Amino acid sequence: MQDSTVPVISMEYAFTGGATQDPAQRPGVGHMVSGLLKEGSGEFDFKTFHQRLDRRAIEMHFHVTHDHFRGALRTMKDNADEAFELLRMALTSPRFDASDVERIRAIVLARLRHESTDPSSLGHRKFLEVAFGDHPYARLAEGSLESVPKIEVADLKGYVRRVIAKDTLKIAVVGDVDAGVVCKLLDNTFGSLPSNAEAMPVAEVIAAKPPQRVFIRLDVPQTIVTFGGPAVRRNEPDFMPAYIVNHILGGGGLTSRLFREVREKRGLAYSVGERLVWLDHSAMFLGKSGTSTDRAGETVEEIEKQVRHIAEEGPTQQELDDAKSYVKGSQLVALNTSSKLARTLLQHQLDKLPIDYFEKQNAVIDGVTLEDAKRAAQRLWGQGLLTVIVGRSPKDAAQPITVPLGPTPPPGLD
Repeated sequence: MQDSTVPVISMEYAFTGGATQDPAQRPGVGHMVSGLLKEGSGEFDFKTFHQRLDRRAIEMHFHVTHDHFRGALRTMKDNADEAFELLRMALTSPRFDASDVERIRAIVLARLRHESTDPSSLGHRKFLEVAFGDHPYARLAEGSLESVPKIEVADLKGYVRRVIAKDTLKIAVVGDVDAGVVCKLLDNTFGSLPSNAEAMPVAEVIAAKPPQRVFIRLDVPQTIVTFGGPAVRRNEPDFMPAYIVNHILGGGGLTSRLFREVREKRGLAYSVGERLVWLDHSAMFLGKSGTSTDRAGETVEEIEKQVRHIAEEGPTQQELDDAKSYVKGSQLVALNTSSKLARTLLQHQLDKLPIDYFEKQNAVIDGVTLEDAKRAAQRLWGQGLLTVIVGRSPKDAAQPITVPLGPTPPPGLD
């Protein structure tokens, strides 16, 4: 999409095959690769490569999701040739110098050690394990304290060879550049990549059937409740009804049923929310709330009560109308920068939506009827919840605890 408002070019791109392509016994390889690609490439070591980026104010980022290895590039128009050339080098000739590998490994391990005592992180990790069992989706992209020390340079190079190839590449570019220049830049950047990826096949999977409940005892002042279950895939007809009714239950911030009933009316939690997560081979809804230990049971009961109620009765017509209006407006407001617009255009490609989906999406939203929403609510929540509770047991609630102040956790990888 050409936009000459400011002389900036933003690109988002993705290769299919993210954390699911990590070796089964060494999760975290793709995440390590994402932290290392701009730590030195070709003739440039770590310091020189970053100096070249900083000199031209070029922003280059990589990160891994379960299904994709993603990247972003943002540059002034006048610096486009150098920016895209640096990206070509990062993708085609990463150095993986030993000192850089160990530095990034140390950052990853420090973050994992912090998360090993963080109730929210523990709850999320356990939820994935309960939901997906031995499927790759059960593993966090960051890996584990056990797996990351075992990752070798050969694993990193093998991941790049298997995943970073042209046949699964999707690209979105927004900014002050015309199609002819874009084509040349993209050919120079991605043209020398292997033609075909060597990704391992990933099985389709449905999240475990609710209801299930897991309790993890941890001496922390606040109990964290993570809840969810199977949801609707992005390519299914019921996706938009599910997306809208999910907004009504838990995705609407101050207006959602969960926020109103759990926080406003009963004061059980400071925050509570829920969202749909759609993956290439599965889908789930995922929610979280934090509450005091002595009210954790009451909080879980109220969440389950609201889930049962909307599954049985569905939303009201007024709730549906308000949610449709919000979703249409929020999707447009979210496109207020070239980077966000590029990210959305990329996601449309990953979701296999038509190129004119921007023009069609309001009609798709308006087409959701009350019966559609009720059907989606029953499908999402009719079986109940998978729930993971992390905190002190009720009998410990009256015992004061001292939480030591640890060092500030290091920033995450790009």
